[in-house]
Amino acid sequence: MHKISISEMKTSYFSVSLFVLVVLISLSWPISANAHGNNFLHCLSSFHSKDIFSISELIYTQNNSSYSNVLKSSIQNLRFSTPTTPKPLVIVTPLHTSHIQATTYCSRKHGLQLRIRSGGHDFEGLSYVSEVPFIIVDLVNFRSVDIDVKNTIAWVQSGAILGEFYYAIAQKSRTLAFPAGVCHTVGIEDLFWAIRGGGGGSFGIVLSWKVKLVSVPATVTVFTISKTLEQNATKLVHRWQYVAHKLPGDIFSAVTMKRVNSSGDDKRTILASFSSFFLGGVNELIPLMQEKFPELGLAKEDCTEMSWIESILYFGRVQNKSLDILLDRSYKTTLNGPSFKTKSDYVKKPIPENAFQGIWSKLYEEDAESAEVGFVAYGGKMDEIPESATPFPHRAGNLYKIAYTVGWQEEDNIQSQRYISWIRKFYSFMSSFVSKSPRGAYINYRDNDIGTNNKGNTSYAQASIWGRKYFKKNFNKLVYVKRMIDPDNFFKHEQSIPPLLS
Repeated sequence: MHKISISEMKTSYFSVSLFVLVVLISLSWPISANAHGNNFLHCLSSFHSKDIFSISELIYTQNNSSYSNVLKSSIQNLRFSTPTTPKPLVIVTPLHTSHIQATTYCSRKHGLQLRIRSGGHDFEGLSYVSEVPFIIVDLVNFRSVDIDVKNTIAWVQSGAILGEFYYAIAQKSRTLAFPAGVCHTVGIEDLFWAIRGGGGGSFGIVLSWKVKLVSVPATVTVFTISKTLEQNATKLVHRWQYVAHKLPGDIFSAVTMKRVNSSGDDKRTILASFSSFFLGGVNELIPLMQEKFPELGLAKEDCTEMSWIESILYFGRVQNKSLDILLDRSYKTTLNGPSFKTKSDYVKKPIPENAFQGIWSKLYEEDAESAEVGFVAYGGKMDEIPESATPFPHRAGNLYKIAYTVGWQEEDNIQSQRYISWIRKFYSFMSSFVSKSPRGAYINYRDNDIGTNNKGNTSYAQASIWGRKYFKKNFNKLVYVKRMIDPDNFFKHEQSIPPLLS
């Protein structure tokens, strides 16, 4: 019935040597279409456990005074925190594996969907929202981090956020790191998406990961240079497309573009900000950039040397805070608006210089006041890993990834369709400049616009529409794994992997 599997996986950046995957292989109990939360609660209360902590003390119903605070604690996109947003019947915050087993069993028995939440960063809210009756398993209590400096490995439970993980590394070593994200409130489960990028919420509940840490210099260098259209931004962005993916593997490069007001007047312009992270000192970086991208005009005074952990604060836009900010799970990132919609693309050929005028015109539109477009360079290590090595396939042949984001204040949620309509039109405008057949998308920037499953059983053909955009040819292998692990499709959501090739 309930099975806890142990698996070992490796990638070039980390190894998942042991994880606990709670799955249901073959349950014979019928699922009632009209199940109620009370039946679920009764099931939990009758589930005998040897744990000293009663599961009843870890349950929050809509009648509980703490329910709302617990629900909102990890909602990172306030687009999904409105009075009309569907709410879970129950939130369970397990302390032990047996609590997760009981919750999974009782959800299955009474026809309730599970939503599994770690950091709450799913861009479409799929870890805490469902259109059918559902339960949230919030892994907030599964957040221990153990760092083994000698063997350069770490054990990280799935409820830990990246900030807690990064903080623990920094407390033990200045020259060890882990290559993940810069938004420190992202959860570990959110980051690895169950089985190294194959779609969170499709295969079970990962409780912990064993990951390989990487060595970094004691000193790294960062810089951000911003240019307006009047300062030649268009030509610089155009040139960046030819340069960034060819930079050495120890440089990360990105450029973000947004609308701003010109200094001293009300005239609008576009601001392009070129940011880089370099594994080394400024005296190594300057001559390298002068050789590879002299047009940018990088000077020593543009650069700042710091430790790896300080660079996390820098790119997370909290550089003026102490390291303790990494432990703040309630911190709301400024990288996106309080409410936002994000879409993604991949670029294989440079966008023509004259096409940027069309991009700028879109950013000048009324509903793009808080919009931003980001180009993130690929190349380097990305080009060395085969498409089939992990579910994530967008590697060699991609110059860069595009992230489109439009944000708005929580009080504007009533007008959210205005902003969503704007970003959809922008996305449509960009179609001739990006990858095709399929038009690729990044799974960690989940986008329900590219296709969703039915509320009932999902057909392979329907899921393929969005599945091939995220996973390309790897989608079929994910379907095969799903059929082996969860043939009855208990773990499902709007973009979960289907179990059938039909």
